[in-house]
Amino acid sequence: MGHWLQRNIIEPGKLPLLLALTAFVLTFLITRVVTRMIRAGKGPFGNVSTGGVHIHHVVPGVVLTILGGFGAVASSRYGFGSAAFAVVFGIGAGLVLDEFALILHLADVYWTEAGRKSVEVVVLTAALVGLVLAGFTPFGVNDVSQGELQDRGRVIVSVAVNFFFALLVLSKGKARMAIFSVIVPLVGLIGLVRLARPGSPWAKRLYRRRPRARARATLRAYRHDRRWAGPRRRIQDLIGGKPDPAIARR
Repeated sequence: MGHWLQRNIIEPGKLPLLLALTAFVLTFLITRVVTRMIRAGKGPFGNVSTGGVHIHHVVPGVVLTILGGFGAVASSRYGFGSAAFAVVFGIGAGLVLDEFALILHLADVYWTEAGRKSVEVVVLTAALVGLVLAGFTPFGVNDVSQGELQDRGRVIVSVAVNFFFALLVLSKGKARMAIFSVIVPLVGLIGLVRLARPGSPWAKRLYRRRPRARARATLRAYRHDRRWAGPRRRIQDLIGGKPDPAIARR
């Protein structure tokens, strides 16, 4: 079955990546279903505790990620071993990134506003891996011809230029575009010609004596956030569950 998939569906050598991505997405979705059932008090599931310590699923996730990662490195790109370790790695990564916000804040923020970061990171990761499966490779190396691939100097220059573009986009306060520009350089070019977000290093340095550019950047950021904040939150709530309402402080 694996050989048939590699011959007819995906490029040779990409089956482990496909299996890892599938396991990653399914693990995240199943985990969210289980945690939402626990939160609602439904079903046979419950939190795992030992000695009064709540064991978060990031713990087995780290173990599985390590096993799958080292196993994948030790195995070849083909065969049952590489496929099995890819699945183990995908499961582990799904469990870890589902609690990414907890790692970031070093606190149990799973059902808070801060916990939305976990959903955002998972979606971003799945999208990037999906682009790689679709044929894109980091820094636009896939756009280099076979002759240029033999010229290491041109490849290094191509990587360096695209990486520089990604850094510039990041300095404009556009983190998502910077990440995607690593895979799709065109995204970086779009980010470069657009105004920087207010408060970004680019805006602080280059818009300091340009009040009109600073005002335009502020207005554009306001309109963009007002337009997309609502739909983004609704999608995050649909995927990961709605956070608990914030308690007003007196």
